[in-house]
Amino acid sequence: MAKQKVVTIEDRIPKLKQRRKQKANRRLIMYITFFFLLLSGILYFQSPLSKIGTITITGNQNITSEQILKLSKLEVGTSFWKVGSDEVIQNIRKHPEIKEVTIQKKFPNQITINVNELKRVGYISGNRTFYPILEDGKIIENAQKYGSKAIPVDAPILVDWDGKALTLLAKELNKIQPSISKLISEIHHTPTEYDPLQMTLYMNDGYEVRATVRNLSKNLIAYPTIVSELDPSLKGYIELDVVPTFIPYEYENTNEEGEMVTNEGEG
Repeated sequence: MAKQKVVTIEDRIPKLKQRRKQKANRRLIMYITFFFLLLSGILYFQSPLSKIGTITITGNQNITSEQILKLSKLEVGTSFWKVGSDEVIQNIRKHPEIKEVTIQKKFPNQITINVNELKRVGYISGNRTFYPILEDGKIIENAQKYGSKAIPVDAPILVDWDGKALTLLAKELNKIQPSISKLISEIHHTPTEYDPLQMTLYMNDGYEVRATVRNLSKNLIAYPTIVSELDPSLKGYIELDVVPTFIPYEYENTNEEGEMVTNEGEG
């Protein structure tokens, strides 16, 4: 049998000492690291870096940043880590024109609030001011409080609209292309016996359009093309129906035989 090498205790002692030393060094490094992390944490929470340094608000158009900041109840200089995103979102969504809110916290002390507003599709005049109409048909009656514009130029003025008809109109206006929507100056509710949703649109280019609320967004797509083919010298209105038609005012009050009809009594 081959002789086994015998390792004496004297040979083992240096290796054991080396292992113990390495283990002790690792433990010391771990303690030192933990100490510095703890010290850094204490210094951070006692420093201005742990306080809110900047609050950035994006996405707002009609609502001022000051109003959103006030609703959020956030303040520069307060604890960055005590900011509850859900609570801030709920506070901001109390504003009737806010659709969605997201909060982004960026280390060490930056907060970004991004809002998505409900679109203003029109305005109703009253009490020497203009009340915004939102895409869901809701009227913002306390427009002064929420900072509405004195003279609206971003959406048409709606006249004689209310109830279900207003809600339907708002939904259609929300679907109209911005390039066409900006051409509309006023929309008057002019219901008839046969169509309670009939209306008259007064355009910024001087033309008058008569249509129904139903499928308004689709029917108005053809408006620029229709206008480009009209004789500017002719005065009349455009009727948006199955087939868009331009009707001169002089033909508006004619009977079936093509004779002019007047409202003047016989002299």
